[in-house]
Amino acid sequence: MLQAASRTRRIVATWLTVIGSITACAAASAEQVHIAVAANFTAPAKVLAAMFEKTTGHTARLTFGATGAFYTQIRHGAPFDVLLAADDERPALLEKEGAIVPGSRFTYAVGQLALWSARPGVVDPQGAVLKIGQFHKLAIANPKLAPYGAAAVEAMNQLGVYAALQPRLVTGESIGQTYHFVASGNAELGFVALSQIQDAGVIRGGSWWIVPARLHAPIVQDAVILQRAQANPAAQSWMDLLRSPKAKALIRDHGYAVP
Repeated sequence: MLQAASRTRRIVATWLTVIGSITACAAASAEQVHIAVAANFTAPAKVLAAMFEKTTGHTARLTFGATGAFYTQIRHGAPFDVLLAADDERPALLEKEGAIVPGSRFTYAVGQLALWSARPGVVDPQGAVLKIGQFHKLAIANPKLAPYGAAAVEAMNQLGVYAALQPRLVTGESIGQTYHFVASGNAELGFVALSQIQDAGVIRGGSWWIVPARLHAPIVQDAVILQRAQANPAAQSWMDLLRSPKAKALIRDHGYAVP
């Protein structure tokens, strides 16, 4: 009886040692990747980060903001490993400047612009509210920093309403801040990313107009691995996930086209 109990304790101790070794090896091989994420991609990025940790054991640390601001920060040495931009212009500039891992740039999403109000009945399905003008404040993202803001200005110019609406514009530093202006009611309506108001193909309330793609240049969103992360396996694992069929389906569900 005593011998059996002793043998059981030895077996348990051995297994605990083995499990501890496996855990230690997994911890040693796990890495962290610091990702600068365009604000429009906040919702899908958070889901992808959870998926990433579960499937790879690596950790994704996400920072959200405006692509133009990220570009400036990266040029001044900000410690990002990956950039998920809201355009293809800044990633192309970083590539030209030798700041990315060669061959890492690719398009992960093509964004859609929407005119949205948190209240039903404010925005009509044709966007005629922009010409009728029965509102006080219209929110847009800073067109110098945020590609969705630049697209909004281009669309308003195409419609011939930009000059008349300029006195009513409220400018957010990113599309994330712009969304909060509208969601909080500080602006009756605003130009946001469709992805901010859509989940699983369904728009989450309020009233909206999906801006026709012909009214602005395509919002092509590129991802790159930055030079500092060329030896970081977590950075490449993140990009592999971003290209996967499962990630592409998730990105589509959040209101993007996927090339």
